Amino acid sequence: MSDFGILSLLPPLVAIILAIWTKRVILALFAGVWIGGVMVSGWNPVTGTTQTLDWIVGNAIDDWNVKILLFDFLIGAGVGLIYKSGGAMAIGRALASKVRSSRGAAMMGWLLGVLIFFDDYTNTIIVGNTMRPITDRTRVSREMLAYIDDSTAAPVAGLALVSTWIGYEVGLIGDAFKDLNVDYGAYVAWMHSVPFRFYSILAIILVFIVAFTHRHYGPMLHAEYRARTEGKVLRDGAKPLMTTEVDLGMPKEDGSVHIFIWPILTLIFITLYGMWYTGGGSAAYAEGGLMEVLGNSDSALALLWGSFAMVVVAFFLVLVMKRMTIEEAEDAIVRGMKQMVIANTILLLAWSIKSATDAVGTAPYIVDLAKSAGVTGSWVPLIVFLIAMFISFTTGTSWGTFSIMLPIAIPLAYGVTGYVGPEVFAAIGAVFAGGIFGDHCSPISDTTIMSSMFSGSDHIDHVTTQVPYAVTASGVGVFLYILFGLGVHSWAVLLPLGLILLVGAWYFLSEWYGKKYGIPHGKVPVYVAED
Repeated sequence: MSDFGILSLLPPLVAIILAIWTKRVILALFAGVWIGGVMVSGWNPVTGTTQTLDWIVGNAIDDWNVKILLFDFLIGAGVGLIYKSGGAMAIGRALASKVRSSRGAAMMGWLLGVLIFFDDYTNTIIVGNTMRPITDRTRVSREMLAYIDDSTAAPVAGLALVSTWIGYEVGLIGDAFKDLNVDYGAYVAWMHSVPFRFYSILAIILVFIVAFTHRHYGPMLHAEYRARTEGKVLRDGAKPLMTTEVDLGMPKEDGSVHIFIWPILTLIFITLYGMWYTGGGSAAYAEGGLMEVLGNSDSALALLWGSFAMVVVAFFLVLVMKRMTIEEAEDAIVRGMKQMVIANTILLLAWSIKSATDAVGTAPYIVDLAKSAGVTGSWVPLIVFLIAMFISFTTGTSWGTFSIMLPIAIPLAYGVTGYVGPEVFAAIGAVFAGGIFGDHCSPISDTTIMSSMFSGSDHIDHVTTQVPYAVTASGVGVFLYILFGLGVHSWAVLLPLGLILLVGAWYFLSEWYGKKYGIPHGKVPVYVAED
């Protein structure tokens, strides 16, 4: 790895700026990867291009990545069968009597996102696919659905006591303690860090607030007002990552809810069983409990099993219930897979830009800046939160950010205090919260991409509408870490104060944007769907 200094920021910044400016995500991501390739090739554009292709091929054949790509294609196939057979329309009709308003749909999306806490990928898939026909019917914008989907994926999975994340997180904490020769339970430290994950907690609460009140600000105000008043859940000219209606055509009118419910339940239960099985099952559970199982599980393989089983069950049902012929079902599967080509291309390039940032040393450069600043004491959480936010946003990976920052944050906080106390817990919480910020709203993050994908949203529209809310929650988080640095170490004081500040910021911004755009209080009307 060469020492490029500040130029190491070039690949991710080129990708992010071009993505937002041109609204051409694939072109922007490729440009970011290519710039990285040119840099590590001595600024030779020819060898830089071959290096770019090597990274793309390497990521395409990576064991984890290829499972996710196949999983996405299978999800597309399953969605194709469920949609074309009329299953999605049937579930929408079945829920219509219970969820008839835009407020009810938004709140149901939030609740479903909180309940599916065990894995962020599974969360985005189920919330997006389940809620899309319901939110479309109640005129909730695709941008809002993608925001609900995204903000209850990584933030919820990262906080859950049982999830695919916790094993990884506890393992990193344990490794750091081991290197320091600290005899302290990693899981106990993880538990103590949870109340200090201000961003994750506040992000989830903010989704509830805006979903319930219908008061918005920033680009989301325009999106929701457009959907509610014009009935356009997508803006004119939008390019959703999943173009179900265009690719598959109109669904059959005589669809059955069973063709929706059973494939989705199959996806959930087979995925959970896959995590249990690949995590060691009963033997691992007896050794270290559910945390041991989840920590050892291969969630990508489990998701692949779940998605394949989903397709098999959906295929069986549409034939047995005579909703489709074999030819129609096969056509729906192929067309469903076609929906995922653009999304998988973006995912592959997002992974490739991580290879580029690794090669040019983006993350180490940012970390070295913090070290040279001589960070000490109670200010460690604030500094590591800011750095983790930046690393995760520019690289699009939360887990990568965790692996980079925890080995620095824990020794730094412990070295100053000499004991495992609030400073260490807050530093751990700040790393996890900062890493999730980028995973949550970076345009090159896989879960951000998947939220756009399964919500059927234009990706850049999703990013631009979500970022103001993410910045609001993170801004309050920064203020709370400042207070921590000034000596307020009790989360029981900081969290309630953070909630008050969050509500105040949301109220002020919705009032200000509402006045600016002529929408009183930033409040969009509640739409009630007709029978």
